[in-house]
Order: sequence, then C-alpha cells, then structure tokens
Amino acid sequence: MSDAADTENKTDASVTDAAVEAVVTGSGTAMTPEELGVFGKELIEAIKTVYDPEMPVDIYELGLIYKVDVADNKDVTVDMTLTAPGCPVAGEMPGMVKTALETVPTIGDITVNMVFDPPWTPERMSEEAKLELNMF
Repeated sequence: MSDAADTENKTDASVTDAAVEAVVTGSGTAMTPEELGVFGKELIEAIKTVYDPEMPVDIYELGLIYKVDVADNKDVTVDMTLTAPGCPVAGEMPGMVKTALETVPTIGDITVNMVFDPPWTPERMSEEAKLELNMF
C-alpha cells in the first residue's frame, strides 16, 4: 500500500473527496491531485475541531469555510465567514482556526481571512449540521 493510501486510511471517514474538492484549492501547488486531496482532508479534519460556541456544530459543517487555498510550499490561506457580522466571537474565530490548522504536520504559514461576501445563509450548512440543529 502506498504512503498516500496509508495516510488516507488514517483520515476521518466523514471527510469525503467531494468535501475536499468543494473548498480546497491548490494555487500553483506542485502537489499531485492525490497529494492535495490527502492534505486537504487533513486540513478539513483540523478545521472540523473548531466549533461555533453558540451552536453544537463545527464551523465546517455550518458552512463557514468558503475556501482553503494551498500554495506550493504548503502555506495555507483560509477564507471564512461568520453566521452574522456582529457575532461575539468575530475577533477570536480566525485565531481558533489557525490554532487548529497548526496541528497538521508539514503545514506552512497559515493565513485566515474573515470575509462577508457572499453573506452566510443557512443553505450553506451541511445536512449533518441541519440534523444536529433540527432545521428540517
């Protein structure tokens, strides 16, 4: 079994290839699509450890992560939003995401940008988040 396959088997089964493709991009990365996929899963798994303090759902499932861009040297830039611009944790959330991403082996520099365009709407939430919050 290849190293990439070994790493993939250790990742959280709930992070699908489609989930990675939805937000992880490789701008100018020399990684193969398979390597980017494995690294992307590790990034999403780390992000999924960050929870909105007002809801029992992680910020990835809430749809707060708009984009995760991976550079050639594994520097990572995250574009994220909040459920509302006046959210009480607005100043803390980027630091929480950066701290979570620092646990990913071989990651380079991390930048977390707070963006509000497009504005967040409940339609961005995953089915898992909607079930957890009884929004069906």
